[in-house]
Amino acid sequence: MLRADALQVIYPELKDRIVVTIMGAVAAELYTIGHRPNFFYLEHAMGLASSMGLGIALAMPQHKVIVIDGDGSLLMNLGTLSTMARYKPGNLLHLVFDNESLLSVGGFPTATSTGTDLAGIARASGVPSVMEANTLASLQQSVKDALASNTLTTIISKVEAVGPKTFQHPPYYQA
Repeated sequence: MLRADALQVIYPELKDRIVVTIMGAVAAELYTIGHRPNFFYLEHAMGLASSMGLGIALAMPQHKVIVIDGDGSLLMNLGTLSTMARYKPGNLLHLVFDNESLLSVGGFPTATSTGTDLAGIARASGVPSVMEANTLASLQQSVKDALASNTLTTIISKVEAVGPKTFQHPPYYQA
């Protein structure tokens, strides 16, 4: 599944929601689909979109907050899962696109490429609802279900390590 296609399929659900994205390819792809004034592209703060989204969700409980994260960013700030689980804001959806790569900064493999299980870590951290959605249809339904549930939810969605042309880097080769 391509992340750009995944963003396109969930795009209607982002209307009237506060959306915080990670830096790089996710932000560029979402902007290309169509910028909205409720989108905040967190640039130059790798790993912190989930923390920013948590703060917004706690400060503005009347608004749904969607964080669009990546595996590399989440791995840089794994403590965010236990902090989210501690406070359990029901208005927060944490969507993690896992391409097993630090695509936006060179395409280096992440720990998920060798077996790290982000959904398992989220469950073990106490996130009350954890879903895995690896097709466009399952992602679309999971997002709808999460937003309707009023329960803190993390969705892990495997995507291909392909981004916009502006983020094409030479492939990373292990020596």
